[in-house]
Amino acid sequence: MLAVLRTWAFNMAFFGGSVPYVLATPLMAALGPGILRRWVRSWTRFHRHCARIFLNIRVAQSGTIPAGPALYPAKHQAMFETFELVAMLDAPVIVMKQELARIPLWGWAAQRYGMITVDRSGSAAALRTMMRAAEAAKAQGRSVIIFPEGTRVRPGETPPLKPGFSGLYRALGLPVVPIAIDSGIAWPKTGPKVPNGVIHFAFREEIPTGLPRREIEAKVHAAINALEAQPNGRHSREGGN
Repeated sequence: MLAVLRTWAFNMAFFGGSVPYVLATPLMAALGPGILRRWVRSWTRFHRHCARIFLNIRVAQSGTIPAGPALYPAKHQAMFETFELVAMLDAPVIVMKQELARIPLWGWAAQRYGMITVDRSGSAAALRTMMRAAEAAKAQGRSVIIFPEGTRVRPGETPPLKPGFSGLYRALGLPVVPIAIDSGIAWPKTGPKVPNGVIHFAFREEIPTGLPRREIEAKVHAAINALEAQPNGRHSREGGN
């Protein structure tokens, strides 16, 4: 019951407090892309503060974030990381499924920020659209985040990578920094959040460009699932920063 109440309090605070952020997005966009991106990062920090205040969920970060643009394939277990990665990185573009763009207010604001929406059918036309948008982001000096397993998964699930990742890898020619994330333990896909948890973001070793498809996919799959090999539940109660 306590977890339900704290989740309800978080939802009320975050979604209620997000209304001004979303409504002000057109003005921020009109003032320029740099101002819009700083505004969005402020929103993501607000999300982090709400998670800490109402749920006492903390973030623990490890590994090295490169100084320049990179392609970040990440594990995806919760909506939490779609906010947190924007706060951690320098105005990255996130590849997200088309359905999320239909979420009232949030989807619209995300697209104004510059998110890349992709049709999960994996059609050739959808992949070409994703490539063009990602190349435009690279031209602006922005990193690209993709959830290469295609959708949110539960802790312990390790589905194969979708074909869009290898296409992005070849087209962008950016160094690859996989991110292992265990958000699904404290932030489950359904039901109340688990208070007093720690969500780990492990930035793995940088992978160079130019590898064959099978090799890059194998390396990335192993890297983003590195935390899945840990004892079940280990991350839910550890200390963090």
